[in-house]
Amino acid sequence: MFELDERITFENRSNDLLAIGELLVDLISNEYGDHAESDGYTRYVGGAPSNIAINVNRLGIRSRIVSAVGEDGFGTFLLQHLQQAGMDIASIKRVNEATSMVVVSKSKGTPIPIFYRAADYQLNYDASLESLLGNSKIIHFSCWPLSRQPARDTVEKVMIEARRKGIYIGFDPNFHSMIWQPGEDGVAYVKAMIPQVDFIKPSKDDADRLFGEATAEQHMQRFLALGARLVILTLGEDGAMVSNGKEIVTFASCATEVVDTTGAGDAFWSGFYTGLVEGYTLHEALKSGFAVSAYKLRYSGAIVDLPPLKTIRQEFGIEEGASYA
Repeated sequence: MFELDERITFENRSNDLLAIGELLVDLISNEYGDHAESDGYTRYVGGAPSNIAINVNRLGIRSRIVSAVGEDGFGTFLLQHLQQAGMDIASIKRVNEATSMVVVSKSKGTPIPIFYRAADYQLNYDASLESLLGNSKIIHFSCWPLSRQPARDTVEKVMIEARRKGIYIGFDPNFHSMIWQPGEDGVAYVKAMIPQVDFIKPSKDDADRLFGEATAEQHMQRFLALGARLVILTLGEDGAMVSNGKEIVTFASCATEVVDTTGAGDAFWSGFYTGLVEGYTLHEALKSGFAVSAYKLRYSGAIVDLPPLKTIRQEFGIEEGASYA
């Protein structure tokens, strides 16, 4: 069990975070509202693992991305953007499939996505991935690679090795039935993953899709009953509820301005992981995550130019050295 006032000790490895999964194009509508009413879209780099990897680099820790893009213009756009952001792209493969894309409605609430997938799940476990994994402190993935083969087998092998080597595992259960193959019980698969990871961060919408409509308290109990070690249930403007199975702690939202919610969850993960690696307690790492998410909400697109984590903590009035009691 994790204690919220503990600091996690990591083995000395050359990479802090290994993000595995989707790298894709986000086309975000220029106007608020439904897609039927949108006349134009702007393209952004998307995909939660790549968003988080870029973010943590900017916040102050090291990251790598394992993903796949197509041999097309969108794939080139993504790789060029990552290089411009200072990312190592050696572990991103180009495949003979169209680069995956999500069309998203600009929103101050929950974005409405439409999914177009091909290249993102063409991931295989090889010597390069095995080496990267062995040199990392934390791995992160979402439902996307779990929903299709061969990426699913790849993530399952990564998890086996991660547990064997004492590498921490973060899982974003961003379940959408549309990303799974017709007739497959994706909900059952995701539920089976819950006890196998260290950190899980569902939004209220994610939990509703997995369990059906319920209160935040009911959802929290369901995640814990399935064996979750640390649950971070985000509730939008109502903040978040966090539990280690022994206690439940609530966090108020840090957000004072909301321009676009796209990537807010990825920003949370980024602040949380950076806080853990930089030696904050779990409670302070959580506060760091909420502060980074609030910072991102002021801007459009999933990726924004983040300052170092310490700067964001200071901006949101989070005291250095604060303890949890």
